Amino acid sequence: MLVGEKKITFEEYMAMPEGAPYQYISGCLISWPSRTTIHQVTLMNVMMDFHRWEEKSKSKGILIPGPIEVILDEQNSFQPDFIYIAEDRSDIVKDYVYGPPDLVVEVLWEKNAYYDLRPKKDIYEKYGVKEYIIIDPIAKNADLYVLKDGIYYLHQKAENNDSLNSVLLSGFNIELSKLFQ
Repeated sequence: MLVGEKKITFEEYMAMPEGAPYQYISGCLISWPSRTTIHQVTLMNVMMDFHRWEEKSKSKGILIPGPIEVILDEQNSFQPDFIYIAEDRSDIVKDYVYGPPDLVVEVLWEKNAYYDLRPKKDIYEKYGVKEYIIIDPIAKNADLYVLKDGIYYLHQKAENNDSLNSVLLSGFNIELSKLFQ
C-alpha cells in the first residue's frame, strides 16, 4: 500500500462520481487536487504540438487530452494528462481506455510528481506503454522514456531550447522554448 493512502476495491473506485479528484494506483485511492495554471498552460502547448504533428503526418491514431480514465487492471486506473493510441489499437478506446496507450505524457506539479515519477512510471512500463514523456514546467525540462525489451530507458533529456523528439511518432517533437512560454 502506498504510504498514507486508502486501500479500496476497483468497484468502489469506479462507483465514485465522475470527475472525482482521485486516481487509483496499486489498489489505493490517491487524492488528486485541481491542476495549477502552469500545469494547464504547459499541457495546452503540448496538445498544440500534437495537433500540428497530426495535421502534417496525417496520423489516424487517437490523441486524447486528459484527464481520461485509462484502466490497466483491477488495481490501476490512471488519468494521464495526454495519451496517443495507434490506429491499429483503437479497439481499446470505448467509454474509457481499456489497456495501455502507446504514448503517455504527464506534466509534473508538486502534488503529483512522486506518483508520476515512481509508481505510475513503473506500472506504465509493466503494461507496455511504448513512450512515456514527463514534462517539468518548473525545472523547464522534459524526459522521454522509451520501452525496450520491457524496460524503460531514458532516451532523451531535453532542457531549455532543446527539442524532445519522439521515437514512436516519426516527425513529432516538442520544442521546449515554446512549451514554457
